[in-house]
Amino acid sequence: MSAVSTEKAPAAVGPYSQAYRANGLLFVSGQLPIDPSTGAFNSEDPIQQMQQCLANIAAIAEAAGTSLSKTVKTTILLTDLSQFAEINEVYGKAFSEPYPARACYEVSALPKGAKVEVEAVILL
Repeated sequence: MSAVSTEKAPAAVGPYSQAYRANGLLFVSGQLPIDPSTGAFNSEDPIQQMQQCLANIAAIAEAAGTSLSKTVKTTILLTDLSQFAEINEVYGKAFSEPYPARACYEVSALPKGAKVEVEAVILL
């Protein structure tokens, strides 16, 4: 077991790892829409935030020697579920069949005021 970290994704905002490698799987912590080059949200738009979350996950996967295409499970947290269709469209472009298993929840708030957060489990 070992932690995975890359400067191509935002640093953890608390006492956790960007990802953790264990038993052939990569467990990626929830990714906020933080642009690692600026340390700030890439946008206030939830669609663009979703794109950044997925880009952060892809960067972490690459640092671990795998790729987004090997994702087996994701969890999406949204502060406004009425934007699900648009978020789903972005998600559908990031993955191909067979799509990863997924859960999606509306939450009352996310860290730093984000509108979207995504976590993933990826095969190594």
